[in-house]
Amino acid sequence: MKHKISFLIFAIIVVALGRLDCAEPVFKEPFKEYKLSCGKAGGEFILASSSDPKSFNPIVAQETSTTQITSFIFEGLTRTAPLTLEVLPNLAQSWETKDNIEWLFHLRKDVFWNDGKKFTADDVVFTFNDLIYNADIPSSSRDIFLLEGKRIRVEKIDDYTVRFILPFTFSPFLRALNQEILPFHAYASLVKSKTFSFSLGLGSKPEDIIGSGPFRLKKYSPGERVILERNPYYWKKDACNQKLPYLEKIIFLIIPNADTILLKFMEGDIDYYGLRPRDIAILGPEQNKDSFTLYNAGPSHSSNFLVLNQNTKINPNTKKPLITPYKLRLFRDKNFRKAIAYAINREKLITIVLNGLGIPQYSSESPSNKAFFTAELEEYPYNPARAIKLLLQLGLLDRNNDRVLEDKDGNRLEINFFTNADNPERLLMASLIKTDLENIGIKINLLGLDFNNLVNKLLVSGDWEMVFIRLTGTIEPYFGKNVWSYKGTMHMWNPQKAPLDAFEEEIETIFNEAAKETDEQKRKELFYRFQMIVSDELPLIYTVIPYSIYAVANKFENLYPTAYSAFGEIEYVYITP
Repeated sequence: MKHKISFLIFAIIVVALGRLDCAEPVFKEPFKEYKLSCGKAGGEFILASSSDPKSFNPIVAQETSTTQITSFIFEGLTRTAPLTLEVLPNLAQSWETKDNIEWLFHLRKDVFWNDGKKFTADDVVFTFNDLIYNADIPSSSRDIFLLEGKRIRVEKIDDYTVRFILPFTFSPFLRALNQEILPFHAYASLVKSKTFSFSLGLGSKPEDIIGSGPFRLKKYSPGERVILERNPYYWKKDACNQKLPYLEKIIFLIIPNADTILLKFMEGDIDYYGLRPRDIAILGPEQNKDSFTLYNAGPSHSSNFLVLNQNTKINPNTKKPLITPYKLRLFRDKNFRKAIAYAINREKLITIVLNGLGIPQYSSESPSNKAFFTAELEEYPYNPARAIKLLLQLGLLDRNNDRVLEDKDGNRLEINFFTNADNPERLLMASLIKTDLENIGIKINLLGLDFNNLVNKLLVSGDWEMVFIRLTGTIEPYFGKNVWSYKGTMHMWNPQKAPLDAFEEEIETIFNEAAKETDEQKRKELFYRFQMIVSDELPLIYTVIPYSIYAVANKFENLYPTAYSAFGEIEYVYITP
């Protein structure tokens, strides 16, 4: 143990200074087929989470610290195949439509909630009509299921048949129905008392968190762990007619420090580790010991970006503008945002932070999203001279030779820059970006917060100037509507529910047209146009995309990591006898 700790400290120091000179790691080839074998029940899968969840409520969740846990507890009517990405039946065993407007869904009759009660059409109707479409409940899903402001009619035909009537053709409809379904019998009273938004919190009893997924909550110890146990009522069976899931428990250890997570993985205390690229220098030489396998699934679907606050509202507490007026003028100018984009040395971020295992990003879509990504974008290669020229054109000069720019009124260009301190990789990226921006005359005050506080600042209080954060991605661009619609709950640079710029209105139009369009090529062209707009206007200033790199203990079968899904189908994962 002592030897391994010493080696880890040495390796971290060396990687911080430069890349460690070691043999290239051998990654397992991406999966080309997906074969699920019959397994044996028992055992546990241990993961790490960098922060506590904010709740166990999937309807109001906006952060991965919550959804990474609730994804094991709740399910939707459909699911996405991890390898082919096709839409497959789930809680709904089949569906039919004649016109793509009216859909009949036939529900499975063998599904039970994890408290033993039957799953029926009442639960589906309740989830949509009383939760998602409830204006009193802050749900990101509403941004997806409100089609140009119009609701989908959801009606019960009988206990196992539900009718959805769309206002018009909605191309991503089937994929959107992976939306988690919640039980009417458990939560209808909370909706009636208008307390649902604050329910399913961290103080809930495990038996109050009721889903239909393969696992259910067993115990939550704040700052320590979340324990999920096998749902004894789960409906799926394997090809050998054995009940799923195989695993008895999934345990999330709450470990804010990523270096500690790495050490825990090396010691065998954690079974799965999503690598920071710099960890390759440490784990690469160790993988030949047959204890784990490294997987490189290609560029992730996530995005790392800077965002500037363009909120024009007045702070209700101070009665002053949320953003100082001279800064707001700059933040609202796309040439200022372009100056920042040109000032960022992405190749240095890739070399120093990602250990060479990443690519520059200029689009909202990852190249891994082969269906919708376009390379026809405006790019911003490192060019500090061009950045300085753009700032000069905005009237910004270093008027007193203190290496910080001022505007014509003498206002000093100084920006408070927030990121999450519990992610060392992102904090290191932010510190490098800080240096890049200070080299062109922008004084940066870098401030680290824990992730949940950062999300609260970004989406609730509005008390921020510039943030560096990450969003997970999806296959279907439309599902990012909560970010890109000016009415969306995560339209973070402008949360005012009204467009500040014409490009926001054009994006709104594109998303609405793409929702109705059934011709896949025309949908692609619409989302290509969307990406071009974003790369020109830069409401989000993209930086780099890391590769999806996983280290997984070799004791598991049926575990297929991909860029889309780290676990494949967790209910089929089992421990090798």
